[in-house]
Amino acid sequence: MDYAERLDLDLVEVAPNSDPPVVRVMDYGKYRYQKEQARKAARKKQININVREIKLRPKIGDHDFATKRAHVERFLRGGDKVKVTIMFRGREVQHPELGEKLLRRLASDLENLGRIESQPNLDGRNMVMVIGPKKDATPRGETGKQKSAAPG
Repeated sequence: MDYAERLDLDLVEVAPNSDPPVVRVMDYGKYRYQKEQARKAARKKQININVREIKLRPKIGDHDFATKRAHVERFLRGGDKVKVTIMFRGREVQHPELGEKLLRRLASDLENLGRIESQPNLDGRNMVMVIGPKKDATPRGETGKQKSAAPG
């Protein structure tokens, strides 16, 4: 304790249960600060993946489908997963193949940006499929523009 006091440092108990207890002479405030900085850096590197949802109907028009596809494309480019739900009403539920065909069409249109993470699955009156971004898709925060090479 005298040694730590002379150096103006703290005496920190490292292993209190051992016999004799193990202690270390250190600047405890500096140690806590470094630990906090490391924790903040780890939190910044952590990637949050959001799951966005798009809802469709089996009798959607071509233009409406193109609009919804553009939304899904934007979500995938942003690095989010997309849950695509087809809602069946009335007797539409008797023809789930129409919904599956629509989901497969969407997945094939976006195969360069995303991949199917869960196959189309009928869940009551809804058919659900999850599309996740591919690894080489543009991550969040970057622009979709590529740098052009200088001529010459």
